[in-house]
Amino acid sequence: MSPRHFSLKTLAAAVAAAGLSLSFSAQAADTIKVGVLHALSGTMAISETALKDMALMTIEDINAKGGVLGRKLEPVVIDTASNWPLAAEKAKQLIGQDKVAVTFGCWTSVCRKSVLPVYEENNALLFYPVQYEGEELSKNVFYTGAAPNQQAIPAVEYLMSEDGGEARRWVLLGTDYVYPRTANKILRAFLKAKGVADKDIMETYTPFGHSDYQTIVADIKRFAAGGKTAVVSTINGDSNVPFYKELGNAGLKATDVPVVAFSVGEEELRGLDPKPLEGHLAAWNYFMSVKNPANDAWIKQWSDYAKAKRLPGQSTKPLTNDPMEATYVGIHMWKQAVEKAGSTEPDKVIAAMAGQSFEAPSGFTLTMDAKNHHLHKPVLIGEIRGDGQFNVVWKTPAPVKAQPWSPYIEGNDKKKDEPEKQ
Repeated sequence: MSPRHFSLKTLAAAVAAAGLSLSFSAQAADTIKVGVLHALSGTMAISETALKDMALMTIEDINAKGGVLGRKLEPVVIDTASNWPLAAEKAKQLIGQDKVAVTFGCWTSVCRKSVLPVYEENNALLFYPVQYEGEELSKNVFYTGAAPNQQAIPAVEYLMSEDGGEARRWVLLGTDYVYPRTANKILRAFLKAKGVADKDIMETYTPFGHSDYQTIVADIKRFAAGGKTAVVSTINGDSNVPFYKELGNAGLKATDVPVVAFSVGEEELRGLDPKPLEGHLAAWNYFMSVKNPANDAWIKQWSDYAKAKRLPGQSTKPLTNDPMEATYVGIHMWKQAVEKAGSTEPDKVIAAMAGQSFEAPSGFTLTMDAKNHHLHKPVLIGEIRGDGQFNVVWKTPAPVKAQPWSPYIEGNDKKKDEPEKQ
């Protein structure tokens, strides 16, 4: 028996003993696994389920058009259950066990910060699709949502303006975790730089899943008696439903005290009667109501997919929103970078991501910054309509470059505009 025949038989025996097959191994090599890591249960499911579905639609569409590097994408979907330590364990599973080439996921900053060490230690890639507080630059993360200068700061400047009502007193209301507290630290410093006194700022936090806003809304009404007041809401998840319901119950209209939200879009308004909320605001980088050919085509694609898959809620009332757009853009940019690099190897993809651009449903061409792993994005401010959509009342004429390190936090002038090499 020749050594060659012996080695083939030995390999076959070893494969059989492991309960595998050579054909299965060959089949696995023909796909590229990608992770989809979102909360599909718990307090954040109201927001994140649609992102999972958008990721699956985008992957299915890419596969129908030939895949990536001639290989089909194989999604591995995992539910974080709105449990941040669990998210880190699931990230380890995606990277170590499932061997995904990239992960698209997370919503809250506490989730992202929980999984961040996993991606950095394994030199793996995470695409993060939601607005956040900035103050972070990781080699292993691409931030496709807004930094504060692409959402929070412009929203407050608008409310200070004549068109926005010339607010002079401010309620900073958020869920008690990283993003709201850091965003409000930035906003408080910004307001102070604009001459707003501490006595004219009310800052309040509630836990995840909080449902009783009667006392807080009453406090807001009393505070607003002291002058023109606006509420900046960084409430996240399903707590938005009881908060907005209480605004309606208390008769607190946008003409009295406007609320601008950074985590409320079309999907969150689905479970509410929007009529009492008309005129309240949200700041995002995309709204479903914007009119352009790219958005019309994307909405139709999503509507057809939702109906075909019989997605709960979406099949009867399909909605798109900002984080769904960021998910869609991020997956396509990753595909473009992989094809440019000719590889899914993280360091090669990271290099190829610099300067990637994509015509987004917002109607703008979005570009990945060559250094700081953040998208250049437009800023849009919309008023809630009675049908649960938004009228855009203000927008930037062109995409804005993200400033991950806020200039309003002391010491940030020393921060570099690119991630450290690992």
